[in-house]
Amino acid sequence: MTAESRANAYPLADPVAARIVAVFDQCFAAPDGLNTRLCGGCEEPFYRPAGSGRSHHQIEFTRDYPASALHEVAHWCVAGAARRLQPDYGYWYAPDGRTLAQQQLFEKVEVRPQALEWIFARACGLKFRISADNLESGLGPSREFRENIWRQARDYCCGGVNERAGRFARALAVEFGRPDPFAVDLYQLEHLL
Repeated sequence: MTAESRANAYPLADPVAARIVAVFDQCFAAPDGLNTRLCGGCEEPFYRPAGSGRSHHQIEFTRDYPASALHEVAHWCVAGAARRLQPDYGYWYAPDGRTLAQQQLFEKVEVRPQALEWIFARACGLKFRISADNLESGLGPSREFRENIWRQARDYCCGGVNERAGRFARALAVEFGRPDPFAVDLYQLEHLL
């Protein structure tokens, strides 16, 4: 199966996921708008830069899960220009079953994207759940991780985000009829506990 066909292996039965894809593509699919598309229906999330017969960059998210779509877009928003030219942004990933040290490193690098994901979820009216992404070991998100995500979300609201993240969050809020997702009072630590 090719990367193109794998991206559409499952239909997007979830209407919220389909709306998220439509908003993203309206913002970024045009060649002069970063030439990037959001594609659901995949077994695993992955980022594919243009090439190998594909004229656009592709953010792939799991099945038709809205949270997966928002999480993967958050990683794209955090990744710089050089990272966006590498498969899966050139990041290291350890699968489920990480050690405590690996989990601590995971939490360190996930603060920024998960804070953005929270903002995107608010823009859609969805509940945000922190992903510790390590079910096998039974290590849930640490208190420090929760607090860091909360602080980062509030920092984004007060200090701003990059153009991609701001454009996407505001476009989602318009699509879903939600208030400004950068209102700092929307982000309370108790929402993450």
